[in-house]
Amino acid sequence: MSERVDVHTHALHSKIADKVLRQLAEHYKVTPKFSGTWEDLEPRMAKCGIGKCFVHTAATRPDQVIPANNWAISLKQHPMAVPFGTMHIDYQDMEGELARLWDNGVRGIKLHPDFQGFWLDDPKLDPLFAAIEGRFTLMVHVGDMNPPEKNPSCPFKVAAIKRKHPKLQMIAAHFGGVYQWEYVIEAYRGLEIYMDTSSSLFKIPQPLLEQIFNFFPRHLFLFGSDYPIWDPESERDELQRRLRLSDSELEEIMTAGSRLGIYS
Repeated sequence: MSERVDVHTHALHSKIADKVLRQLAEHYKVTPKFSGTWEDLEPRMAKCGIGKCFVHTAATRPDQVIPANNWAISLKQHPMAVPFGTMHIDYQDMEGELARLWDNGVRGIKLHPDFQGFWLDDPKLDPLFAAIEGRFTLMVHVGDMNPPEKNPSCPFKVAAIKRKHPKLQMIAAHFGGVYQWEYVIEAYRGLEIYMDTSSSLFKIPQPLLEQIFNFFPRHLFLFGSDYPIWDPESERDELQRRLRLSDSELEEIMTAGSRLGIYS
């Protein structure tokens, strides 16, 4: 039986949790509701019957890659955690670090271009995409308030990567692009790009939500809460309410992450 998975969470080291939460609040004008620690996240997952959660981090400088990935690897001690590693465009030993992550059981990479200070379509990232294609799953933060051509990440940039690297399993966060939902159908049409439901329900207009959800195959939608900004239980309930899902339809989305092949 498939288990419920939250594909978009963050668990922060206590030394940096407060700083990161302040950065999130300043950037997105949304105040995180929770502490962002594993000790707070784990019981919230258990409360709504979620068996696994993908935990993401992002190195904002090259010298943060190793410490961030050490933290990700350390989360493997928790059976519920499925950590994703990170990479930075200017990190010099991508292949070596990818091998270290793989050897330690990490099968995902998270990129957050806006926070990390690079553009998703920078040619310097292409060796990374080539190296992880067919091996790692790539979770990408997509979208922001700037139009696509002025934003480090956007649905069109994600689609271009998928076309160039068709075997790269990609998850486009935030229903395909936060604040850029109007471009999602045009950009992802005909492509096997997964989308998570995180940090969207608070703002996405109802017509756009329904258009996106009804246009793409259901297996491409993955439940994500974006904890600590949002509570997984509340996000689950809001998802069911906004899309008028039956319990079985909700369960299909809640368990979709378990079928990605990221963990055994």
